Amino acid sequence: MPELPDVENYCRFLKRHALNRKIDGVGVATASIIKGASAGGFRRRLKGHSIDAARRHGKHLFAALDDGGWIAFHFGMTGRFDMFRDGEQDPKHDRVRFDFPGGEHLAYVNQRLLGRVELVSDADEYIRAKRLGPDALDVDERTFAGKLAEKRGAIKSALMDQTLIAGIGNIYSDEILFHAKLHPKTPTGALDAKAVRRLYRAMRRVLETAIAKGAGAEDVERRVPKTWLLPHRRKGAACPRCGGKIAAIKVQSRTAYFCPSCQAQE
Repeated sequence: MPELPDVENYCRFLKRHALNRKIDGVGVATASIIKGASAGGFRRRLKGHSIDAARRHGKHLFAALDDGGWIAFHFGMTGRFDMFRDGEQDPKHDRVRFDFPGGEHLAYVNQRLLGRVELVSDADEYIRAKRLGPDALDVDERTFAGKLAEKRGAIKSALMDQTLIAGIGNIYSDEILFHAKLHPKTPTGALDAKAVRRLYRAMRRVLETAIAKGAGAEDVERRVPKTWLLPHRRKGAACPRCGGKIAAIKVQSRTAYFCPSCQAQE
């Protein structure tokens, strides 16, 4: 599932290819992906207008329209953006298409239909309505520690709770915990100030590095450092740090991959 680093790169992609360009038309191949308007209403609302800014909060991306209002993108399990030109094959699973002058098109691609493209009046109000916590790359260490203190249960579940901290999912929670040398089932209440600081710094380092290495690409496992868990994130693989075997356990119905030697449960 696209997480903060992926969506940050999608946001940069949108800024690079679609900002301040008139939308000549909108194609909607799958009406159920549109929220906040009918497919026809969505087309009429956007035609002739442009996107003049874009921002991300957690796993959500917001595109500001030139006359007010926003498009909110959520990418679900398999969402991404693609750009193509007239004469080129339309990307497979293209659900919504934005047409620009000169024959270029921005495609919102989503194979499993778990994402959404939504018209919203105000991005900040949308974030509040969804009860999203602070963005994982905007939150400071003190606020991060306070948020963790509010949560009971396993640290992996806390990192993935979007109402606590927005942006981290299953994959990057594993990577962050690997860097912080914490077992996924470590209770949040068992973390002392030193462990929280280590976790916070690991979170920032992992997310920022993943963005820089091209998160969102299909070959991201080959882009990130080989010393990371991600290229070895499967049961029985060799830990890149100690050579031990990677294990898999369930943490509140989610599969967590970790190294039992490097991330021993205390």
